[in-house]
Amino acid sequence: MAAARTVIRRALLYVPGSSQKMLDKIQGLSVDCVAYDLEDSVTLGKKLEARRNISQILQSRSPGVKENAVRINAVQTGLALDDLTEVLKAPNLDAIIVPKVNSPSDLTFVTDVIRHTLPERHTEDSSKIGPPPVTILALVESARAITDLSSICRASPYLSGLIFAAEDFALDMSLTRTPSLLEFLFARSAIATHCRAYNLPSTIDLVCTSYKGTEGQQKLEEECVSGKSLGFNGKQCIHPSQVDVVQKLFVPSGEELQWAIRISMANKKADQQGRGAWTLDGQMIDAPVVGKAQSIVKMAEACGLDVASVTEKWRHQEPE
Repeated sequence: MAAARTVIRRALLYVPGSSQKMLDKIQGLSVDCVAYDLEDSVTLGKKLEARRNISQILQSRSPGVKENAVRINAVQTGLALDDLTEVLKAPNLDAIIVPKVNSPSDLTFVTDVIRHTLPERHTEDSSKIGPPPVTILALVESARAITDLSSICRASPYLSGLIFAAEDFALDMSLTRTPSLLEFLFARSAIATHCRAYNLPSTIDLVCTSYKGTEGQQKLEEECVSGKSLGFNGKQCIHPSQVDVVQKLFVPSGEELQWAIRISMANKKADQQGRGAWTLDGQMIDAPVVGKAQSIVKMAEACGLDVASVTEKWRHQEPE
């Protein structure tokens, strides 16, 4: 199988496949992942047109878009096969987003279709070099899905992350969304925890429904900080104006990067001295802390931050 891509999905922006106007706007954006939508934002009568529009736009790549994804209709609607049959023909498709994943069988179905349609991208022969496999992102939208996350996370070798669909989850649970988002705490924590447990690279948080004006931006920033603190590394966006804020806040801050580099530099010297635990700025540093620092450095590099200059600044850092 071809090597999987290293993908950073800080912002995942939904774009209705039936709106040519909105599809055209993608050309000028810089965004980690665009999710061309065939599901909720497209009426039943527009599904065929949306499939064709998306297939056409994926004949080439927009320079500012790092990943092209398509959200198909749920497997149980009977529309997913037609969606997949059309969009899998596109040469620049990177990922399929599967909504309303309630059980492993939903992902098994999509995996089987992908393998059958694109065998050259999903071969088990590791010696073959070619385009990377089409990956899968699963939308978690129900109580049933939350209780079966372990099985869902094991359902496909191409599963690359989980996405929390708060509005559908609230509907399923008869919840009212509040500004604090406390009603979603258990579900969000479960999703983030399972992504880490099963080594899925993307943990994508709920949509912020506020995006207009200063108040909307402040709410978006608060939700990004909250999601990041729970273990999410990305967020769904419903408007282009949200993208820059989200991508900025899901990057390690300057202080975080400096802390991580200092830990990394000092740890190399501590290893040479045979010290498994040591201190920095009066705080004990051991293996878990070092691991966190290394993850921050890796994330910063993937996001294009100037890690080299910070490393040079702190190359003489010693363990205390």
